[in-house]
Amino acid sequence: MEAIGILPLDVVCGVILLWLALGLLGLVLRRTPHLVTGIIFPLGALVALALAGTGLWALGETPGVAVLPLGLPDLPLHLRLDPLAAFFLILLGGASFGVSLFSAGYFRAMAGNTLGLLCLEYHLFLASMALVLLADDAYMFMVAWETMALSSYFLVTTEHHVPDIRKAGYLYLLVAHVGAIAILLSFGVMQGGHGIGAYTFAALREAHLPVFWSSVAFLLALFGFGAKAGLLPLHVWLPEAHPAAPSPVSALMSGIMLKTAIYGILRVTFDLLGAQQWWWGVLALALGLMTAIFGVMFAAVQGDMKRLLAYSSIENIGLLLVGIGLAIIFHVYSKDALAALSLTATLYHSLNHAFFKSLLFIGTGSILHATGERNMGRMGGLIHHMPWAAALMLVGVLSIAGLPPFNGFVSEWLLLQAFLLSPGLPNSYINMLIPVAAAVIALAAALAAYVMVKFYGIIFLGQPREKALEHAHDAGIWERIGLGWLALGCVVLGLAPVFVIQRLDLVTQMLVGQGLGNAAGGWLFLTPVDTERASYSPVFFLLAVLGVMLMTALTVHRFYHGRLRRGPAWDCGFPAQTARMQDTAEGFGQPIRRIFEPFFKIESELPSAFDTHPRYYGRSEDRFWFALYLPIKSITEKLSSWAALLQHGRIHLYLSYTFATLVVLLIFV
Repeated sequence: MEAIGILPLDVVCGVILLWLALGLLGLVLRRTPHLVTGIIFPLGALVALALAGTGLWALGETPGVAVLPLGLPDLPLHLRLDPLAAFFLILLGGASFGVSLFSAGYFRAMAGNTLGLLCLEYHLFLASMALVLLADDAYMFMVAWETMALSSYFLVTTEHHVPDIRKAGYLYLLVAHVGAIAILLSFGVMQGGHGIGAYTFAALREAHLPVFWSSVAFLLALFGFGAKAGLLPLHVWLPEAHPAAPSPVSALMSGIMLKTAIYGILRVTFDLLGAQQWWWGVLALALGLMTAIFGVMFAAVQGDMKRLLAYSSIENIGLLLVGIGLAIIFHVYSKDALAALSLTATLYHSLNHAFFKSLLFIGTGSILHATGERNMGRMGGLIHHMPWAAALMLVGVLSIAGLPPFNGFVSEWLLLQAFLLSPGLPNSYINMLIPVAAAVIALAAALAAYVMVKFYGIIFLGQPREKALEHAHDAGIWERIGLGWLALGCVVLGLAPVFVIQRLDLVTQMLVGQGLGNAAGGWLFLTPVDTERASYSPVFFLLAVLGVMLMTALTVHRFYHGRLRRGPAWDCGFPAQTARMQDTAEGFGQPIRRIFEPFFKIESELPSAFDTHPRYYGRSEDRFWFALYLPIKSITEKLSSWAALLQHGRIHLYLSYTFATLVVLLIFV
């Protein structure tokens, strides 16, 4: 393709234009919904696959740049495709391919006008995320960032006739814009008043800010991108917006959009700011640990399956920030091999999370379509009615739980290796922090597995808790293909870690000047540092698991002899068990609620022994909402009421204000 002058950046720009064209075509074809779902969304999926392939192609190429004759006078738009952007384009294209295929089946029952608008917003959302990754100046970045925020807001509020969904959308948009202001201020600090031409990323790289101002820029960027990522305490929008949005939109937001914030932190910290400070890493590490533990604790006590996955996303964002913080610390102290290992774990987990979280979110969409329920307490036994969805979602559950040989294990194992292999650093406080952080990561991983046992067991296993579940139907063909693609990604990323790491080396070399290189081992063994320290072979592990299963089957066949005896299943001595005797979602989370009770604001109502109609009610609230956000809301309302005193709608009062302002200006100017 290079022989005829086509470069990866040209292809990516073409992909963005195709997505925009498909969105507009979907709006035009809104009166023929079957064409929108049967043609537009599958074509959008193929475009996404082309984007992933182009990103893989661009990883090994020289960074491509372009200047678009658009924008404001003297402010053209700059684009750049380097290894960091290429990697996140692979993530965007690979995950959105499966989500778009699923959407072709999921949205088939939607009304025409609503579907047409949603198709436009959906593909505009995808295009804007790609533009965020390509932006090479502050102006282009902010335009793409705000387009991404607005298009996702309209997707979240698709069912805007529901008051709770409107509230969730408003909260999301409010936090998104507060974060955007912080990002804009960060770019302003980096620009440093060096003129209108200093808004490009190339100029920002050459700015060489003093330590104080570079720290201010980092803190603003961490706040701004943290608001989009769901970093504690800026997380409050995430468990509200994800349940409100359609399931494919939740998959795109959690699996992909949150990673644009991770991309932004990496871009600013390792590319635009240049030199880092050790305490940046400590701050990121501490915030990441708190976010991870907070997210997994709240996920454990949720009864709504989409809120559970939303809090799980908060936990995974915390893990990603931990990896970034560790990389900053190692890079500052010239431990670039370990910095590369930490960044590799972060990038790998970003890719893994995009696949398994998208898989789980669209899987909940299939369950929602089949049952009309989001409350796990009303489910159970769905494995008998939805075998395809159950089997494919099991792959996602095992992946997010960090069990080998699936992809979640590889990235979490690499992150723990970075902790365990860290040498003595010249800062004694950091040396004390790292072992504690490793223990917290292990705790978060264990709790995440606990959460996924609850999620899968309550929904798919046991007996149906509601009679209406007998009419549940399995996922349709488009939905199965989308689920299958994402499940396949979880398996492939788990079985071929060395291939992935070799590609990630191109990114880490750009960011910290070093990759894992040959330390990643051959195709069979993954050795992040050397074989004497630690190694892992997913292929051997898989063969061992299959071997145990085969030996078990042969043993049963050898000693079975065809005898058959039927009898009742063991029932704890009580023969009349019903679905009401199964552990509920609330009961499953009760141990976590009791252990970590100080972290929750618990509202509960328990029946007494004399109640003729006993009722149990329990709710675990977020203390941050009551301690931080409600006071801000009250102060804002009070200030608004004071400002309203000036607005009486009377022209003579407004003329008086104008006259008083002129008098003051004449006196003091």
